[in-house]
Amino acid sequence: MRIALLGGTGDIGEGLALRWAYHTDHEVVIGSRDPEKARAKAEEYETELSSRGVDRKINGFENAMAADRARVVVLAVPAYHVTDTVETVADALDDETVLVTPATGMKRDDDGFHYNRPGAGSVTQLVANAAPETVPVVGAFHNLAAGRLADLDADLGIDTLLVGDDPDAKDLVSLLADDIDGLRPLDAGGLTNAAEVESLTPLLINVAMHNDGLHDLGVRFD
Repeated sequence: MRIALLGGTGDIGEGLALRWAYHTDHEVVIGSRDPEKARAKAEEYETELSSRGVDRKINGFENAMAADRARVVVLAVPAYHVTDTVETVADALDDETVLVTPATGMKRDDDGFHYNRPGAGSVTQLVANAAPETVPVVGAFHNLAAGRLADLDADLGIDTLLVGDDPDAKDLVSLLADDIDGLRPLDAGGLTNAAEVESLTPLLINVAMHNDGLHDLGVRFD
């Protein structure tokens, strides 16, 4: 399966790219607004995998080219770029594509990080509003510590919450999440529940900031 990580040169994109390339046989493609940056990062990821005895080819392209023919497109971009990114790649998406967003809107003040809820209700809903009508959207991978995800020596042992209104799309993303060793996908309901999931991210960052040894914390529901 072809997985395109748009904004795959950033922290969460790096972690997901390395994990899927390391743990699965899926084709991983890196997208960026700058194709040269995408290619350079893809080579970095290949070098990291090669150092661990894994010979994988990872390609880097401009975002629209990366999204073309991808079964799953992950918007690994900041919340303020999701709408523009979807609009840029819309012609490369079809009803066989599943669009995934891990983005969370946040703001920071002297007290810490806070959820910055957009007028649409959630960033996931912003993506759904911008996506072509036939393209299902799933919110996933919101609350993962990027550093822990990108460290292939780290045991994850954490959960990721999925929201979406298309059961088949959500099942597909759940399978992809489960392919990553130590990551357990849990169904958190429809898109209307996205704000509750997204708002966990600033909470986790605040806890990590104020407690030693919890820099790359995650959540596990038992």
